[in-house]
Amino acid sequence: MNRGKRYNDAARRYDRQRLHDATEGLDVVKGLPAARFDESVEAAICLGVDPRRADQMLRGTVSLPSGTGKEVRVAVFAGGEAAIAARDAGADHVGDSDLVEAISGGMMDFDVAIATPDMMPVVGRLGRLLGPRGLMPNPKSGTVTTDVAKAVADFKGGRVGYRTDRHGNVHVPIGKMSFSTEALMENLRSVMDELNRVRPAAAKGRYIQKVTLSSSMGPPVKIDPASV
Repeated sequence: MNRGKRYNDAARRYDRQRLHDATEGLDVVKGLPAARFDESVEAAICLGVDPRRADQMLRGTVSLPSGTGKEVRVAVFAGGEAAIAARDAGADHVGDSDLVEAISGGMMDFDVAIATPDMMPVVGRLGRLLGPRGLMPNPKSGTVTTDVAKAVADFKGGRVGYRTDRHGNVHVPIGKMSFSTEALMENLRSVMDELNRVRPAAAKGRYIQKVTLSSSMGPPVKIDPASV
């Protein structure tokens, strides 16, 4: 794959094969040539799971104590008092069948979709639109709930979703390049603690196999999992 000049320059500035201590690795990421915007910092964790088995597929959410550094736009499918509570909590879009129609018509101006359980039969019509984007409300990710106000507050306050891909990897944003190393480290520890908490009983052998950190536009830095 052809990479840009800045990426290639960054990749020459450190030993890409070395396992870095987590704090040191974050310093490396933050010290690489920066883009013209505040890039996200992402952790990629390779897990010793078999993603073909349903009991080893992971999906959930984790709260980042230092936040995400990103304004999160939330859409809520709800009616009645739940809709009022969602608006009061700061949801960007709230509705029932009218919101379904708006999204069917192309409105995708949101990052998280939340629904009350009674709305799921209606929301199900949007499966082909929301599913491929990872936006379909799901109880495992805390986005199908009766307490929509709390869910809105959680996602706007730094809760992010995670799930294993078909190769057993989990990709989670842990903040922005403008964050301090300490803030990014705090978020990274929360992600690792959560993944260890939900380790499938059927997973055998070494569970956390590889960890890399990178900025949105930068090369990956290998991290020693034991240092997190």
